[in-house]
Amino acid sequence: MKILFAAAEVAPFSKAGGLADVVGSLPKYLEKNAEIAIFTPLHGLIDVNKYGIKELENSEMWLHFGGNGHKFRLFMCKLPGTDINVFFVHNDWYFSCFQEVYPRWLDPRYEHERYIAFSLATMEYAKLLNFKADIIHANDWHTAMIPVYLHSNYKYDEFWKDTKCVFEIHNLAYQGVWFEDVLDFANMRKDIVWNEWGVEHYGKVNWMKGAINYSDKVIAVSPNYAKEILTGEFGEGMDYTLRMNQGKLIGILNGIDYDVFNPKTDKNISKNYDVKTLELKEENKKVVAEAFGLKYNPKRPMFAMVSRLVGQKGIDLIREAEDSLKNLDADFIFLGSGDKDYENLLIWLSNNSSNIRAYIGYKGDLANKIYAGSDFYLMPSAFEPCGLSQLIAMKYGTLPVVRATGGLEDTVTGYPLDNSTGFKFWGYDGWSMMQAINCAINVYKDKYTLNAMRKSAMEADFSWKKSSKVYLNLYNELVDYAKV
Repeated sequence: MKILFAAAEVAPFSKAGGLADVVGSLPKYLEKNAEIAIFTPLHGLIDVNKYGIKELENSEMWLHFGGNGHKFRLFMCKLPGTDINVFFVHNDWYFSCFQEVYPRWLDPRYEHERYIAFSLATMEYAKLLNFKADIIHANDWHTAMIPVYLHSNYKYDEFWKDTKCVFEIHNLAYQGVWFEDVLDFANMRKDIVWNEWGVEHYGKVNWMKGAINYSDKVIAVSPNYAKEILTGEFGEGMDYTLRMNQGKLIGILNGIDYDVFNPKTDKNISKNYDVKTLELKEENKKVVAEAFGLKYNPKRPMFAMVSRLVGQKGIDLIREAEDSLKNLDADFIFLGSGDKDYENLLIWLSNNSSNIRAYIGYKGDLANKIYAGSDFYLMPSAFEPCGLSQLIAMKYGTLPVVRATGGLEDTVTGYPLDNSTGFKFWGYDGWSMMQAINCAINVYKDKYTLNAMRKSAMEADFSWKKSSKVYLNLYNELVDYAKV
């Protein structure tokens, strides 16, 4: 079986969020059962020398969009630790000119052009390479054009006639919406796709809607999120389309790569430890406190948050509860970037409190130090498709404090249940969050309960070994069905 993954970001080459971790990890656990190729843009930030990324011979290809020709080239290397080929689509106009995966302040039309170009180039390069995929696994709106192309322009293409398509929703809030004329740029068959059963959504093109309608299976990244997005509250205006396609919707919980996130082997942290040497975790706390300009106090808990600073992540609750947070007998550290309003809020709190500190930006090594050095991990999300941060935190013995939504509900066992791994709250308001934080502070004083919860969290298994079997069964089901 041949599987083609297409994604805007792939760890460790490029990363802006959890999508990169999923596409960079899941294929490793499918490698024994399938031949896999991963396609992603060659963003300007990717270090081609570090990863040994080389251009393929005679890879130059021209595609025409909007009346203009665009030159593409194809680069390749192996996914580290595997024999999986990762193909990088190079284009000077759309990707290599940026030092970010998702550059800020781009014209929205141009953003659509970028991923239309990438999606079509991916399909054409797969043909040139004769990689006749049984399954194309597209991810989020950036590659939602692929199932739409399969249903329209490539509908009668002999090369793709038996290919099935899986579309994975990592975040329904970002759907890829633009005006009808973008179909002309994409050279896409309007007579086939421009209708309410295709890409048309309230008079505009919605790429994610098209992918949901035209894919053979639709995956949400946690079972609970798969249920939530069928409702008006979490459906982001797409709930009706999803309910119409409910028969092909499935929720599969994301996993994490314990070869990458493991406090016993992590080279980024100051002192390695495991469930049997939990006392060494305190050494990491000292280092993190010093790095953020806080006075280390073993009797005082440290809460952390590593996140994109956007509305989804519950930063509004931090603003709502800022006075209470400043007066708690606990420290809070934040790492992330995003909306300027939220960045400024955290900078202001850093400057005007003795127990809150923030670093605006993202550094992978610092994030790992925070996971290892903190006592509790804060995720007050308005919605959370799956969330990887809480899984990483648990592996490092840092207990998550989460709003029980999406994958957070699926993955965190709330105190005081047996084998508790964290703390939950349900209401989306500052008061509810503070109740959970105060509960965590009280448990911190009870070292017996604290260590028992830490051990339960560290021993919880959220590896890809379990989830990858569900993906593989899904792929096999589609391939077997195509043979009938």
